[in-house]
Order: sequence, then C-alpha cells, then structure tokens
Amino acid sequence: MVIGFLSLEIYIPYSHSLKEKRKRLSGLKNRLKNKYNVALAELDYHKKWQRTKIGMVTINNEKKLVDSLFNKIIEDAEQNIDGHIIEHQIHYF
Repeated sequence: MVIGFLSLEIYIPYSHSLKEKRKRLSGLKNRLKNKYNVALAELDYHKKWQRTKIGMVTINNEKKLVDSLFNKIIEDAEQNIDGHIIEHQIHYF
C-alpha cells in the first residue's frame, strides 16, 4: 500500500485580502476534493493575502497510480487557479 502526499505552494497575485484569498482558494479546494477524491487542507501562510500552501493525501496499491493522480492534480490546479504554483512536492509513505 502506498500513501501519497502532495503539497502545492501557490502565489495568488490578484488577492487583496484574506477574505478574497480564502474565497479563491475555496473554489480550488472543492474542485480538487470532488474531482480527485483526495483529503485536502491549507497547511501554511494562513495570514498572508497572496500566498498559500495546500496539502493533499491519497492512498492506493500502486505508486504509479498515485503519481499519475498527482500529476493530473498539478495540471488541473495550474489551469484553474488565478495564480501560479511556486513549488510542488510529492512524498510517499
């Protein structure tokens, strides 16, 4: 069994308040949870207006399936966020 963890550090240049950041991030989080069935949470930069770090976890029998899922999530996030992914990291347990 493979547990995969993906973290995305995101820069949101058009956000001008915490409320606006959370609104933009909420749409992305809901989309990723529903479409890819991952557990997701905001991990860092809670008080920053234009930056966030989110983490996702999934479990599967095969590492290549987890890898494939995370690559799809990264692509989806890049296309559907009003910002830029600064960094992404994948860890396996």
